[in-house]
Amino acid sequence: MWSLVLSAATVILTIPPLYVARFKAKFELSDLSSLRAMFDRYPDWGKRASWAHQNCFESFTLHAPAVLLAALALLCGHDIPNLAVFAAVAHPILRMIYIVAYLANISFLRSVCWAIGLISTGIIYGLALSAMV
Repeated sequence: MWSLVLSAATVILTIPPLYVARFKAKFELSDLSSLRAMFDRYPDWGKRASWAHQNCFESFTLHAPAVLLAALALLCGHDIPNLAVFAAVAHPILRMIYIVAYLANISFLRSVCWAIGLISTGIIYGLALSAMV
């Protein structure tokens, strides 16, 4: 379950850089009517902050059900391999590195973290489903 909490925290961690980007884009109260229209005024790192924020939501919506499925398997008395636990812990760590790499424009590191994070979620799904069958 800590994986779920930490993965949700990664979504929250992407909010401050996004608000700094809005501040740098000279946010005005009139912008509240269309916050996404401000995107063109963001500095380059601010655009990456916005993309990282959106991607964290996408990642969380894939990862959360996998962790919940594994938790359900455990509650039903099934054994979950240690690899699933490792993958569950690795995912939020990789996502945090991903955010930093995205903001710093280190595309190779960002891509590697994204891919391994996605694979870790797939591992959790696979092992949780096989434990329940």
